[in-house]
Amino acid sequence: MPMISPQTQSEKPGVDRPDNATNIVVIFDTDCVLCSGFVHFILRHERDNDIVFVNAWSETGLALAARHGLTKDDLNETYLVIAQDRGVTKSAAVLVILQHLKAPWRWLHVFGLLPAPLLDRLYSIVARRRYRWFGFKEQCFLPAPDSRHRYIDA
Repeated sequence: MPMISPQTQSEKPGVDRPDNATNIVVIFDTDCVLCSGFVHFILRHERDNDIVFVNAWSETGLALAARHGLTKDDLNETYLVIAQDRGVTKSAAVLVILQHLKAPWRWLHVFGLLPAPLLDRLYSIVARRRYRWFGFKEQCFLPAPDSRHRYIDA
């Protein structure tokens, strides 16, 4: 799977973002209980309330993924986070998200000192087993009414 990581890849110029994305866009698997739970966690603990979320399986999510060289199959294995017009996946995506959380959660960013291949390996282990360990939603992801404006195609 293509990996766009700040540690290993150069920036991809000219990446489009949704118009209402002020800082960071998170494209996530809305069918995954773990992924959806993490999005709710982000909403409860983010610092600036400026993260925008996109359903990975929506037209917008698939288009953003394609602009970053990712396929639908790739999105089944990772979040895609777009920050400062650069797409990151796997552990790099989690590290970007952690930077936008309140303390003490943002302190987990210290794990970024570990080698990226190790972090990506751990990420991949959880990603491959996430449905088995955490479950799969048969119904569509429904954002809470008070945060619905933060979602695109959810």
